[in-house]
Amino acid sequence: MRSFPDDLARAQRDWSATYRQLAERPGRTELRRRLYRLSAQVFFHPHWQRGRPRPAEWRELRDLGRSSVADIGERLDR
Repeated sequence: MRSFPDDLARAQRDWSATYRQLAERPGRTELRRRLYRLSAQVFFHPHWQRGRPRPAEWRELRDLGRSSVADIGERLDR
């Protein structure tokens, strides 16, 4: 598994959490705006300056964000 910069991984985790909140409560303007900002932060992160990421890199980053959000949800349920 590749290692990603902490701020990029954090932005992806925040993106996943915000996306999930928006799915649960559609129509929330503040969540849509936050998702848009986080999308730009992830897509234009300096980590990608060496070249656009391959699909496998995007997938690993997305999986990292999703697994972290799932872990947080499980801990909150306990």
